[in-house]
Amino acid sequence: MIPHEYIEELTRRTDIVDVVGNYVQLKRKGRLYGGLCPFHSEKTPSFYVYPDTQSFYCFGCGVGGDVIHFVRRINSIDYTEAVKMLAARAGMPEPQEDDKTGRLRSRILSMNKEAARYFHACLNSTVEEARQARAYWRRRGLDDKTIVRFGLGYAPDDGQGLYQYLRDKGYNQQELDASGLFKRSQSGRIYCLFWKRVMTPIFDLRGNIIAFGGRVLDDSKPKYVNSPETLVYHKSDTVFALQIAKKSASRRFVLCEGYMDVISMHQAGIDTAVCACGTALTPDQVKLISQYAEEVILSYDSDEAGQKATLRSLELFRNSPVKVGVLQIPGAKDPDEYIKKYGSERFKALLDGVGNALDFRLGRLKNKYDLKQDAQRLEYVKEAVNMLAERSNPTEQEVYAGRLAEETNISKNAIMTQLADAVKRSNSKRRWAQNQARLQSGEMHQISVPYSAGGSQALGVASAEQRLLAAMLREPSYIPQVRAQLSPEKFVLPQQKELYEAFLQCQEQGIEISLSTLRPFVSEEALNELSRLAAQYSDVNCTPDDIRLYLDRIARGTPVAGKAAEMSNDDLIRYLQSMREKKQGTAPADD
Repeated sequence: MIPHEYIEELTRRTDIVDVVGNYVQLKRKGRLYGGLCPFHSEKTPSFYVYPDTQSFYCFGCGVGGDVIHFVRRINSIDYTEAVKMLAARAGMPEPQEDDKTGRLRSRILSMNKEAARYFHACLNSTVEEARQARAYWRRRGLDDKTIVRFGLGYAPDDGQGLYQYLRDKGYNQQELDASGLFKRSQSGRIYCLFWKRVMTPIFDLRGNIIAFGGRVLDDSKPKYVNSPETLVYHKSDTVFALQIAKKSASRRFVLCEGYMDVISMHQAGIDTAVCACGTALTPDQVKLISQYAEEVILSYDSDEAGQKATLRSLELFRNSPVKVGVLQIPGAKDPDEYIKKYGSERFKALLDGVGNALDFRLGRLKNKYDLKQDAQRLEYVKEAVNMLAERSNPTEQEVYAGRLAEETNISKNAIMTQLADAVKRSNSKRRWAQNQARLQSGEMHQISVPYSAGGSQALGVASAEQRLLAAMLREPSYIPQVRAQLSPEKFVLPQQKELYEAFLQCQEQGIEISLSTLRPFVSEEALNELSRLAAQYSDVNCTPDDIRLYLDRIARGTPVAGKAAEMSNDDLIRYLQSMREKKQGTAPADD
């Protein structure tokens, strides 16, 4: 869609180290640069940038690619937008492309903006249902400034109004169908997904409206209706109000359960309140929040469902670099109700005195037991000690052992002795897991060859092919030598064959070989595989002699399955019988 000459020029003018360095604190490590991965939560760096191949790869989460893919993923934008962003940075004119998907995405964003204007205008109209909608927002304690700031509106009791409004604005049927704003009845009649509901727009990080949430004015069902997934909206990686919170001077975010809690907090002056889009927090949303927050306070409802959601969220944040606290809300079921009852200042005081994750977990654990009974007291101590052994440092263990002693009337020394044994068990379990991970981290373990392609017997061939691909990416001058001796059909794994064919195709067309220019010729999975290979073999110097060695290894290592596939049934039976005899030592081996 974008000419390869343009991409070649863009990558020549763009240094991936400079681009990534705007988002990740990189440290030079020889020829490489390393840092904490921005795409998953980690405390030990496993993310690396490779200047030689202008690529990046994370050994923790397996995400890799070129500078365009990095910009796409870090900003949650599409390919064309990423190219345009890098082009502006490099001082290049915008590319001329024919991107139907990109144009449709742009039209949906424009349509959502018009829909939000429509809903907001309906809220401020003079009809009776608009007055009732305004009264609803007033009952929820919202003022005009907040209503305008969040673009709140109302979808009238008219399933055709928005449809006709957008048709009059020039949107065609394909665009309307792709927007997620409309549904079709069994008779084929089109109507608005939202009607007779107060409306909350959902924004992305750049301030585009990507979806809507609608709530009924009473308690009728369904109470909530939300936009479906579209080209522009993916709820699992969208965080409500993050486009506002990320601009705050505070790095302490408050993670709430719903839109209304977030909006109430912002009106109360807490401008880092956010919530997950969808029914539950996802790992992608945790990664996104962790890019902007240094501390996250979980502020969920005080009912059992809210407490379970808190435990689940704590697990998701467990390996995140951010500090996590849990807010307990006395005398109210949620933050919105507490702020209405006691005011914003008292709520801010609650935030300042928030307990940590251990306090919350131990509190939940304690509520399971009757500490007046000896057997239950001992069981509580046992579970609490195991929890501390796995989730706390020595200083915390000292403090919480004292608390356990006071709660259970058991001596602190006894608890510390039990805790020391639990720590040993926990450390032993952790070392075993690490050893298992090391055993599975070798090159051969990372290559999975199907049985039909030769299974484990073909691992050496697949390894040689991987090294060839990495070498050709770093030094494209090797491609003619490889091409003369190796056909694509010899490749054991489909993704490697796909990559090799792309190398040959680019060379035939005179296209400069790089991750960026290979992109139009291969799948996203294959490109990610090439990023991994570039990272895995980044420190392996490859000479012409090495290339000959790899080619020889491939030539000598044709998988047995390849021979078997060419045989008739009778030939195959005879062949398998001869193999069994050789294995048993009853027949001479072939020369």
